[in-house]
Amino acid sequence: MSKRIFINIVPGKTFLHRLSGKTKVGLFIVCIVYTIMSFDLRLLAPLMFLSLIAIVSLKPDWKVIIVLFIAIFLMNFFNIFLYWVVKPNIGSEWTGGTSTILYSFSSYYFVSLETLWYLLVRLFKMLTSFAVSMAFILSITPSELASGLHGLGVPYKICTVVSLAFRYIPDISRDYENIKVSMQARGVEMDLRKTPILKRLKQTIYILFPLIITSFDRIGNIANALDLRGYGLKKDRTYYAEVEPTMMDRFFRWSTLALFIFCLAWIVSRNIWEPATKMWFPFEV
Repeated sequence: MSKRIFINIVPGKTFLHRLSGKTKVGLFIVCIVYTIMSFDLRLLAPLMFLSLIAIVSLKPDWKVIIVLFIAIFLMNFFNIFLYWVVKPNIGSEWTGGTSTILYSFSSYYFVSLETLWYLLVRLFKMLTSFAVSMAFILSITPSELASGLHGLGVPYKICTVVSLAFRYIPDISRDYENIKVSMQARGVEMDLRKTPILKRLKQTIYILFPLIITSFDRIGNIANALDLRGYGLKKDRTYYAEVEPTMMDRFFRWSTLALFIFCLAWIVSRNIWEPATKMWFPFEV
């Protein structure tokens, strides 16, 4: 795996890498549904814990992961801050209507226990989604993603588009670095510590513009190559990345099915017997 990117082109050697694409894609979709369906920290915490274990087992480049995690954390922290600015008492709507004020800035802006809990759970939920997505991206290759989507019923033409898009990210990253080094060799200063942000942004645009043009040329070449090989003439196709399901595949597929049934039962029960905006609040009297 590249030090700059974390998209795998060649399958890894861990047990998660060895799972089939269909197993990985199905588990990822169900885990995302599981994350979205609830604000219950008792449900989110186990998934976050398992996702972190999965990321550690995949042996990633931790420098890239930590930078991404910090960026995601800061963006989502700003997001929940805006939630509080727009509606300081939003937590009471989710925890049953009570409002325990911890600190008051004015008659409108105050920090309540319920709002603080709601915002922390929302932040944790977003970070859980990031951890699940990161574990999925680190464990799958573009070919496995295409075969997994096709195995779940997605038309193979769409699967090919998704696969090619993921395959191009390493190429674009490599071309960007090559152009950047060439500009620096010609005397263009691009050091983060020495270049103002506006000037650096302008120089980045100079790099991206020719990169986009060359990408369109590549798309045309790939389209011509696919046409010459008769791509799209038949209703179905197979993938080299398709493998026979192993014992671990069967275990994860049954686990995915059980989790999917639990998600359906949870969603139905919450919409019928409990208010949709009600969340678990451990400090409720």
